[in-house]
Amino acid sequence: METEQTAADVFGLLSDEIRLEILRTVALAQHEKRQTGVTELSFSDIYDRVSVDNTSKLSYHLGELTGTFLRKHENGYAFTHAGEQLVRFILAENFRSPPDFGTIETDGRCLFCGESPLEAQLEEQYFMIRCSECDRPAFSYRIRPAQARSHSGPDLIDAVIWEQVGDFLKMQQGVCPDCAGHFDTEVMDAESTSVGDLVPVSYGVVNECQQCQRVMGVPLPYAAVYHPESIAFHWDHGVDVLGTGAWEFHRYLQDGQWTSEQIQTAPDEYRVELQRETSALRLLLDKNATVTRTERVRHSDQHGRR
Repeated sequence: METEQTAADVFGLLSDEIRLEILRTVALAQHEKRQTGVTELSFSDIYDRVSVDNTSKLSYHLGELTGTFLRKHENGYAFTHAGEQLVRFILAENFRSPPDFGTIETDGRCLFCGESPLEAQLEEQYFMIRCSECDRPAFSYRIRPAQARSHSGPDLIDAVIWEQVGDFLKMQQGVCPDCAGHFDTEVMDAESTSVGDLVPVSYGVVNECQQCQRVMGVPLPYAAVYHPESIAFHWDHGVDVLGTGAWEFHRYLQDGQWTSEQIQTAPDEYRVELQRETSALRLLLDKNATVTRTERVRHSDQHGRR
């Protein structure tokens, strides 16, 4: 009976440079053929491209990789899911530290002292937004080394925004942006979450992946702002939500333009109101932050129908 491999067994397979070269070789062949998906490379093609003494040694290393990082086909070898993911990580050199990109000015307003604009810096290998006046943090997010090497200045800000937006859209559908496992989502009192210390909001949303254990917390309005009705509502008012950094939303919480409140218990129901000029969008959410109903109202209609 075949014994299931542990993580230590899997990563131990990569301790030999020849095996890493084999994985790079298959990836480069895929790139040369401009193919996506399965690209098979024959034993003889691999032997011609890899620095190995003899066919017996290559056969041994291919045997070690097959099943975990490679799949053997009739015409050659191709990546498994793990092999595909790993080789992209290696080729992008995302195992290295991100390069320091200095200080980049970005839109937004400090929640603590009210000054603007804000500044983005690399801090503890994270993309950190800080206020230049009071040096308080406004937002932090992961940044990949390849991302920081490939972009600079405003382009780097945009690259972080697009990744952040993509992550939020996945979370909205209950999909973990890291492993694609299931995200459990729960609305909680902001004081019970990490967002309560950063932004003036009554309720926060905690997202927790049951597979990779990632946990993310955001203010409740941010869980609603990427709903299609909200995207359209803001677009109608000249705001591209999908092209805006989450740290730029903080001003709306501070000014009271974006609010959240619990309007019902058993079952729990919450209302988020996003105001723009003379109108507002109201969204009703359940205990899992799923939008169940939306309504556009006049800003002056503080007690409009639900």
